[in-house]
Formats: sequence, structure tokens, C-alpha cells
Amino acid sequence: MIRSLFYTPGQPIRKDIPPKEFPKLTRDRRGVLWVNFENETAETCLPILQSFGFHPLAIDDALQEVHVPKVDDWGDYLYIVLNYLDIKPNGNYWETNTEELDVFLGPNYIITLQDSPIPAIGDTWAACDRDLRTVQEGADHILYRIADNLVSGYMPTVEKIDAAIDQIEDEVFDRPAPRTLEKLFALKRLLQAMRRILLPQREVLNKLARDDYKVIDPKDRIFFRDIYDHLVRLHDLNESLRDLVGGAQDTYLSVVNNRMNDVMKTLTIITTLFMPITFITGFFGMNFFEPVANLTGWTTYQTFLITLGIMLSFPIAMFFWMRSRRWV
Repeated sequence: MIRSLFYTPGQPIRKDIPPKEFPKLTRDRRGVLWVNFENETAETCLPILQSFGFHPLAIDDALQEVHVPKVDDWGDYLYIVLNYLDIKPNGNYWETNTEELDVFLGPNYIITLQDSPIPAIGDTWAACDRDLRTVQEGADHILYRIADNLVSGYMPTVEKIDAAIDQIEDEVFDRPAPRTLEKLFALKRLLQAMRRILLPQREVLNKLARDDYKVIDPKDRIFFRDIYDHLVRLHDLNESLRDLVGGAQDTYLSVVNNRMNDVMKTLTIITTLFMPITFITGFFGMNFFEPVANLTGWTTYQTFLITLGIMLSFPIAMFFWMRSRRWV
């Protein structure tokens, strides 16, 4: 799907413009043109992009998924790659999908390409319909709105991750289970995937805010600097959440080890208490006394009572002995 809009002062916004008019509209320095390609084939996009005079290498990068945020300065225009991480909770796991947004930014036009719907594009498009000031500020301001909506979309996800970590921390102390460890590893992978996007994307916004690009108005750099500050904060939050997940994982392993130690301690106590009984029953279970010698006294009632008393006293004595050693 190809969507387009063109604004020129004093006239209503035009939409769904034929592609053959794009080069003519870009020559109108007072107007602003936005063309968005969504899930279009390379055969459809290639002639349109070539009509803008973009370099073949930039077009190849746009038509092939790079998955690395970057900014290339081609003099009269910028080629920018931004990433969007689509995150959806799915039970104990998180479904992640990295979407690429390719942008060509010229002095009075902006071209965006995406393979799947990206909320930031839809929100910015709707903002252009609601408020003409979104397009009146120029193509670079439209890019700012897209990037701002893209970065703002991470905050609800960060809050969900924070809530999930709180829930897991409660599980660690109440009822730790192997499923708890699976949740921790899923969060760890999610935060690592987010970090791989935030770091290079932060550098892209830093360049847009500080470098002297021809197609970005100097007065608009402060807006990109604001997005850069948001990305710095998101990166700090990501690092904090990763520390929390690592701490929860260490706590989980510590709790599990303590529980295992308690279980082994209990089993050791039970085994130790019954060792004398096992020895005595094993000794008196031997049947070679009577045939070898006249030892009929072993089978009398008095011997049975004495043996029973020894069997009961040994575990009790050993229990108090281990208690005196503070093993229990």
C-alpha cells in the first residue's frame, strides 16, 4: 500500500497523489510531501525511489532489511534506518518482532518504507489529519514526530516488564519453581533484544541532534535532542531492569539451594537417627548363634526388652548430641 500526502500553504492537504507527480511536487519548496510504502514489493518501490534521484546504494539498503539503526548523509537528503521492537506477552514468554523503518529525508519531502504496520507511522499520519501544524513545520518535523512516537511506544512495554519482574520476585520467595526460572530467562532475552536496538538508535538520534545536516533545520535539532534524552533514559531503565532480573535469578538459585540444603539436612538427620536401629536389627538378624553355641538367652523376653530399650535410646541420645553441636 502506498499512501501520500502533500501540503502547501493556503491549500488543503492532498492525499493519494499519483506517483508520477512526486518529482514535480518536490520542486515546490514551499510544500511538504510525505510518501509511505507499506508492505510493497521491490518492483513497485524501485521506479518511484529512482524518480527522486536517490543513490542506488541507498535504494538497495532501503529495499533490503538491514536491521541496524543508522544515518547516511547523501548531501541533499538523508537515509535513516530506525527499528521498532514489537513486544507482546504470551503467558510465561514474550513474543518479539523487530520491524525496520527506512526513511529518506529531503529538504521538503520524507519517504518512509515499512514491511509491516508500525504504530508510530499511523499515529503521525493521524496527527497530520488533526493538526496542520504537524506538516507546516516541514519534513524534518514529521520525522521528529515519527521518531518520538516510536520511542514513546517503549514506555508501556517497560512498565509491563517492571510489573512482571515484581511478580517473579514474589514467586521466588513464595513458591519458586522451574517455570519461574523460565520466566526470568525470557525476560533476560527480551531486555537483551531491546538493548541491541536502543544503543544504535540512540546514536542515530544523537547525530540528528548535533550534526550539521543540510536537510534539518537548526531550530529543529532541539526536538531530536529531546528524543535522544528519552532514549538515554530508556537505556538506563533497560540496564536497571537487567540488573533486577539478574538479582532475581541469583535470589532464585539461592532460595532453591537453601531448600535443597534443608531437604538434605532433614534426610541426613533421618538417616542418622535410624543408623543405630539398622545396626542393631542387622546384628540380631544374624542366625549363626544358636547352631554354633548354646546361646538361647538371646531369644528370651528380657533380652528383647533390653534390645528395644537400646534401639529407642540410641536415636534420642544422638538427636540431643547433634542438637548440642548445633547441627539441628
